[in-house]
Amino acid sequence: MNQEVSSNGYSAKLSRRLLLFWCFFIGIGAVWGSLCMFIDPTGKTFGFDVFFEGFRRLPFYDLYSGLFQNLIFPGISLLIVNGISNLVAAVLMLKKKHIGIILGMVFGITLMLWITIQFVIFPLNPLSVSYFIFGLLQFITGYVCLVRTAQEGYQVSRNDYFNIKNRSDTLVVYFSRVGYTKKLAYDKADELHAEIYEIQPEEQIKGVAGFWWCGRFGMHRWAMPIKKCKKDLSRYKKVVICTPVWVFSLASPVREFCKEEAGKIKHVEYVINHFEYMSWKSVAKEMDQLLGVKGENTVSVTTHMGKVKRLASVS
Repeated sequence: MNQEVSSNGYSAKLSRRLLLFWCFFIGIGAVWGSLCMFIDPTGKTFGFDVFFEGFRRLPFYDLYSGLFQNLIFPGISLLIVNGISNLVAAVLMLKKKHIGIILGMVFGITLMLWITIQFVIFPLNPLSVSYFIFGLLQFITGYVCLVRTAQEGYQVSRNDYFNIKNRSDTLVVYFSRVGYTKKLAYDKADELHAEIYEIQPEEQIKGVAGFWWCGRFGMHRWAMPIKKCKKDLSRYKKVVICTPVWVFSLASPVREFCKEEAGKIKHVEYVINHFEYMSWKSVAKEMDQLLGVKGENTVSVTTHMGKVKRLASVS
């Protein structure tokens, strides 16, 4: 089966392991802290008695002061909010449940909110600041893990398309780093009973390192070296170019393709794939200028982690 997996599996595994570490680290720490509160609700044994003075700084303390006469209620809260929650997320991830990743990310936010309350009790103490940073890192790791896992599982199979031809008067050209634009191109070629051609960069574009390397090209609006096109574009009645948007601009390999194939295309259409809810007419305009021909139709597609959110004609 001819498939393209959208991301380097190693990066997804690494982010999962990091998120698993944060869930266990924060969860076990919270369980230990709550056990200390249960063992000695007065807090004197473990030096937690200083909490009682801080509790009085909480808003509307008089309304619920009875809950803070000892450390039982704070211990239960700590156990549920940061202890059991994170350990459950960790177990779900070990069982390869997708919800575990989502919960791990959410519990990073929960920890930051918990520490914000601690800032009221103990303003800007080093321990609370450290755990706020831990919560932020847990959230970031969870988000990266969520994205990488979605990309890792995104596949496009040539075997799923029966109408793509080896010989046709219509050609669909595409560049795709992680596979999303590839699927759009295959869908279009299947719809038009067209041939399909992939723009192949000479640069390394896969994985996390490839993401940042491509970002460098995108930020500077540079053209990226590509392998010479093996198709004679002048023989096709219509060419459809499918491109992602890089750093608010045309993807660098497609920019180089348009430069090299300028003047050879008779009729052209565009499919522009992007994350933001924008039409990106500027990308179509740049391709018009590079190719020396006016695009007859432009379709703007908003894709979030492989799911098409909007599909609209913008010309």
